[in-house]
Amino acid sequence: MFDIDYSRLIEQLLYQPDSPMIFSSGIFLFLFLAFTFIYNLLGKADTLRILFVTFFSYYFYYKSSGMYFLLLALVTTCDYFIAQAIATVKEKGILARILLFLSLFLDLGLLIFFKYTNFLGETICTLLETNGIDVPSSITGSLSEEVSWQPRDIFLPVGISFFTFQSLSYTIDVYRGNIRPLNRLLDYAFYVSFFPQLVAGPIVRARDFIMQIRRPLMVTDQMFGAGVFYIIAGLFKKAVISDYISINFVERVFQQPDLYSGFENLMAVYGYTLQIYCDFSGYSDMAIGIALLLGFHFPKNFDSPYKSTSITEFWRRWHISLSSWLKDYLYISLGGNRHGKFRQYFNLLMTMLLGGLWHGASLNFILWGGIHGLLLCLDKIWHSIAPMLSPLTYLSNKSAPHPSKNRTVAFLGGILTFHLVAACWVLFRAPSFEIAEQVFHQIFHKFQPQIFLQWCVSYKAVGILMLLGFLLHWLPSSLSEKAKAFVTRSPLLVKAILLILLIYLVIQIKSSDVQPFIYFQF
Repeated sequence: MFDIDYSRLIEQLLYQPDSPMIFSSGIFLFLFLAFTFIYNLLGKADTLRILFVTFFSYYFYYKSSGMYFLLLALVTTCDYFIAQAIATVKEKGILARILLFLSLFLDLGLLIFFKYTNFLGETICTLLETNGIDVPSSITGSLSEEVSWQPRDIFLPVGISFFTFQSLSYTIDVYRGNIRPLNRLLDYAFYVSFFPQLVAGPIVRARDFIMQIRRPLMVTDQMFGAGVFYIIAGLFKKAVISDYISINFVERVFQQPDLYSGFENLMAVYGYTLQIYCDFSGYSDMAIGIALLLGFHFPKNFDSPYKSTSITEFWRRWHISLSSWLKDYLYISLGGNRHGKFRQYFNLLMTMLLGGLWHGASLNFILWGGIHGLLLCLDKIWHSIAPMLSPLTYLSNKSAPHPSKNRTVAFLGGILTFHLVAACWVLFRAPSFEIAEQVFHQIFHKFQPQIFLQWCVSYKAVGILMLLGFLLHWLPSSLSEKAKAFVTRSPLLVKAILLILLIYLVIQIKSSDVQPFIYFQF
């Protein structure tokens, strides 16, 4: 009756290196529908439901990284028992610190090996050769007279930075006495592997999540409606705006920026600024929405970051789960602002340098993080020496004297902040310093504004989507809340129609295979 190609079906269910499963793919939609049916049948059987979700989460990760789901299991098991051991030590003495160091060594060691081996090897060999020190061929793998690092073929498991940071925060919180350790390995495996946020965040803290694990399953109409809204919003951001402007414009310019005018390079910078926001916040929105449909709450991960009037405010709005993680577990551990201004600025700079390195094994990312760290320091210095000319003053005290002047400062600060962030994204996107230099060279030396109308005609759809994306981003938050309330209150049929229309739109504008989320590489 049904002509089913079972070999093709099995192939789709197995790991495909060139096609990891993501939220915007058809295979995920198919599996998620089957998953939710079984999930709701197991609603009152807590342990079976948790076990089922954990197995599905591991399968989800298998579809992203193959057999490296065993790495996820290793981190989960080790940190669970390490946290248990830490909790048994009544005094935070040497034994507790040794156990915490063991967790750090395991999580960061795996992260360094899989993500930074080639980068560190190349950097060390370059430094040694620069200083005239011979590098053994047993290390470099090269027998040539001019010794250089031979890159190792090391697979980077998807989202390894996210689940190692999430697991590491658990052992640190147990060590600090902020939370009690879980008494079931299954519950901890559920927490670490929960598939909505597993491969690209948000980084969910144990103290915000573990109390939800054994709570009776309850998805209110409000949660269901909000979940559908977030899924629709995230899918639109990712599959309509981000993917289209990336494939049809941004990628072309960043591949060979010297073939395009400075104006086109500037539009590509603006395009990537919008693309990375829509891509990552789109994933976060879908993760938050899917979690709500399953009865779980995730914290907000983006809060209209391009509305920021200062770099400090930008990092309060951008990738909030990572920013707060770096603040709580790195910046404060370094001393925070407790040892004077100079030490505070040093701690800020080091935190952002390491934050840049977290994003990728490249000098581009380190420089990107370093510039943001320097801008954060300058922001605080400017606020301390000229508070009435600092946007931070208006943000913290809207009733301050001369509010119109402060609003003007905030407006000008918003324009400056946006362009500083956009300029830094060039380092983030460009595959090398040379490409980044070409982009800036074209913008400042070969701008050619007279091609504006020609660009509008040639890239009409790209321009419309960029304009729409920025307009939606800069709309008052109250309008977004009204849109969410409309979807939440709408009948189920209306929600289904909105989702079907969006999927139809995605299919119509799709010009290539499903594009992986940018943060999958982190």
